[in-house]
Amino acid sequence: MAVLPHLRKMLLASSLLVAPALTLPALAAPATPAPHAATAMDSAVKATLPNGLRVVIVPDRLAPVVQTQVIYLAGSAAAPNGFPGTAHALEHMMFNGSKALSRDQLSTVSARIGNVSNAFTTEDTTQFYFQAPAHYLDLLLKIEADRMRNVLLTDADWGHERGAIEQEVARDLSMPFQRYTIALNRALFGGTPYEHDALGTRDSFDKTDAKLLRGFYDSWYQPNNAILLIVGDIDPATTLDKVRSQFSAIPSGKLPARPVVEPAPVTPQTIKIDSDYATGILSIAYRMPGSQSPDYAAAQILADVLSSQRGALFALVPQGKALGTEFSYNARVHAGVGSALAAFPKGQDPSALLGEVRGILETIRQKGVPADLVEAAKRKEIAALEFNANSITDLTQSWADALAYSGVNSPADLVKAYRGVTLEQVNALAARLLDPAHAVTGILTPSGGKSPQIGGAKGPESLLPPPSKNITLPDWAATALADLPKPEPLSLPARYTLKNGITLLVQPEHVSHTIRLYGSIRHNSYLQQPKGKEGVADLTSDLFLFGSTSHDRLAFAAALDALASDASGGVSFSLSTLSANFDKTLALLAENELHPAFPAQAFMIMKQQAIATQAGVLQSPGYRFQRAVTKALSPADDPSLRETTPQTLSSISLADVQDFYKAAYRPDLTTIVVIGDITPEKARASVESAFSAWAATGPQPAVDLPARPQSKHSQAIIDDPGRVQDSVYLAQTVASGVKNPDRYALEVGNEVLGSGFSSRLMQDLRVRSGMVYTTGSDFAWSANRGAFMISYGSDPDKTSKARDAALRNVSSMQSSPVSDDELLNAKASILRAIPMERASFGGIAGQYLSLVDLGLPLTEPDDRARAVYAMSARQVQEAFHHWVRPDEMAQIIRGPAPK
Repeated sequence: MAVLPHLRKMLLASSLLVAPALTLPALAAPATPAPHAATAMDSAVKATLPNGLRVVIVPDRLAPVVQTQVIYLAGSAAAPNGFPGTAHALEHMMFNGSKALSRDQLSTVSARIGNVSNAFTTEDTTQFYFQAPAHYLDLLLKIEADRMRNVLLTDADWGHERGAIEQEVARDLSMPFQRYTIALNRALFGGTPYEHDALGTRDSFDKTDAKLLRGFYDSWYQPNNAILLIVGDIDPATTLDKVRSQFSAIPSGKLPARPVVEPAPVTPQTIKIDSDYATGILSIAYRMPGSQSPDYAAAQILADVLSSQRGALFALVPQGKALGTEFSYNARVHAGVGSALAAFPKGQDPSALLGEVRGILETIRQKGVPADLVEAAKRKEIAALEFNANSITDLTQSWADALAYSGVNSPADLVKAYRGVTLEQVNALAARLLDPAHAVTGILTPSGGKSPQIGGAKGPESLLPPPSKNITLPDWAATALADLPKPEPLSLPARYTLKNGITLLVQPEHVSHTIRLYGSIRHNSYLQQPKGKEGVADLTSDLFLFGSTSHDRLAFAAALDALASDASGGVSFSLSTLSANFDKTLALLAENELHPAFPAQAFMIMKQQAIATQAGVLQSPGYRFQRAVTKALSPADDPSLRETTPQTLSSISLADVQDFYKAAYRPDLTTIVVIGDITPEKARASVESAFSAWAATGPQPAVDLPARPQSKHSQAIIDDPGRVQDSVYLAQTVASGVKNPDRYALEVGNEVLGSGFSSRLMQDLRVRSGMVYTTGSDFAWSANRGAFMISYGSDPDKTSKARDAALRNVSSMQSSPVSDDELLNAKASILRAIPMERASFGGIAGQYLSLVDLGLPLTEPDDRARAVYAMSARQVQEAFHHWVRPDEMAQIIRGPAPK
């Protein structure tokens, strides 16, 4: 609920490093496996209590963290007629207090254990999760057991929560693809419980009351309609005893008849949506099997084949016929949706591309798919089980999907299903499903059309009283959270500097039989691109798709498929592989990174695509909004204001790409992190061998943007006719870089102000007034720059009131010290979140890469923890008073003008 990480690049106009995203790997071709030590995936414990509650406990020793997830097997499909958002509304109300914890007490507890809790509603389920240090498991179980039958559900609370949920509806309906999805659901599932989106509608919320919510809660929120998942660094036997202690006394309930989903045959139609995106999107959608269908596994393999980089759909991209493609498969329990998607430049007639996509799908329907792609897809799906152990969150969700959606006992049952899929099954399914007589076509055209009509919001009848600054917790919670965790030094990776300057960090982790490598080259496109050649950095990166001088695009992808691995090059490069295939996969990655093909024909295609794309980007509200934020924070001659245009792209030659690669891709600016089932010595030897030929030439380029002057108050409104809700940023520079002496005091203060549900901004703008759905604040840092930003989304008639309230909260941080409880909550949240930041391979690597990029020691998290632990309220107040200037914050709005 705080400011999202994507804001940081905009704040700083520089590339703050994050861990690169990785595609799930493929599993090695069938062979006799070598013996392995047991991993986290081998020790799940399952039980069903006498009241019907299903319990699944999965140990994972990656970090001293536990995640719980309670899954109620009722979602929007179970809602009463005329009230499609009932499940979603109840999801919100589960955070508004229960017998054991009031709303304010629950938000306080959540803050003190690290602020990682939320929920989501689908058509078939409603799922609630917490993540915390593992020794707080008892606390989490107590909360969930109480919420299972003792939620308060008062009319007063619903009256205020309704304002926030209606803001959520307005936010999502401002998104063109969400509007398309709603129309698609009607086309595919009209007359069934799947017809309505799980979000709900403002009209239905205006008619909803606490009695309706209580009826839904009593009908479906019963232990015999729930699954409790517990994943992390826990002992299964002890954990099961704790579950029995908390949940066994809850009686089972009589469940209503489950919704029946029997849609009529699909009538072909075309849905046209005006879009504010930079590019157009076309979709050809089909009704697909549900996750509990006998055809589900074959349908998933078919979807994977259709998405393959060696497939005909993806080939439209390197051929220059599409800006991007994919095949998306979203399986609900009783039915699914499969969509072939393709992007096209703004202003281009999509007819030709639509014909190409239809032709590809028809060919597959008639002739089938390649056998080798089916086998590759099966290996990929099977491998996901092993790789999910590398993230406690991913592991939890994989079990949730298997149990709640697929209706099987574990993800291992899905492995059996995928192994049993045959080429004949996939082809038979393609012939039946990809029928143009039952397809729904969607075209999202960038046009700046009018916003949709979604009805007005009543909003809350009255303001909630502000919560007390000192929330008194019940004894059981107060005892568990009485003391701050004293900082303990974190484990450090093995660190090496290779002969050519590469920094190598290796962290062995044996929760799975896999290895992941994350590489990053320190760079800054604003500083390193030649003037007049803006766009050459992105073109260079895009061309890594086309393989190496030894393997072209298809051969490179085939070689990775043969190894059951993934690898991709660029300024951020990566690989993921089973342990036994590390060296061979690493050799392919190094080949791509050190000897990219950069074929002339591909360069011309990608250049023309980039020119066509950028013309639409420059006109898009999203880009203009980002540009307005950068202008508000930067002087007129700042490098961050350099702009890629069709003209600069037109001037770029293949020689420019090759020259940029030679200058910017340097081993002495490169950090590689290896995490997984490997020793430091082995990783060093392998990386050194693979990258030893890489050498830097010439002096190191400047990659850190210079300091900038203080920004001043300004205002900008970026008109976006497709939006019904305003997206608002309040932003200013901070006159310091990452080594700001008060950085930790500002972080603690920001935790009080705008991070998490218990923050002042969330309590004031959402909980008390219902003016917004999400709001938050954040500080962002690069080597020489800092910035502070508040963000929120609201209806235009609430935008100015929300701004005034937000700025009052900032001023209050300067005028008086935060309360003792607020300080305790903030410090506890930061300190207890530290292990959760390392609860995945990506989180661990991302932290290391960020520290290196910012020029900070790997021990910086320990310094941060000690500083936070010792922080005083006076230090926080003085830091906000010295560095933050609420009267000089720029306001940038995307959407309708405030009323």
